[in-house]
Amino acid sequence: MGLIAMSERDLQRIEILSKVIADRMTMVSAAHVLDLSTRQVRRLLERIRTGGAAAIRHKAIG
Repeated sequence: MGLIAMSERDLQRIEILSKVIADRMTMVSAAHVLDLSTRQVRRLLERIRTGGAAAIRHKAIG
């Protein structure tokens, strides 16, 4: 697998969402930090679980 270029925002999302997965942060507090709704955080978590961290990358890049 090759390198995947990610923006700083995407890297921050992965860091925060990995804390939610590890039960070190709640979904509500992650939504507050990322300035998203809890529904959007749930959707991002599902994308990470199915496609890994690369699934968080913005789809319009590349």
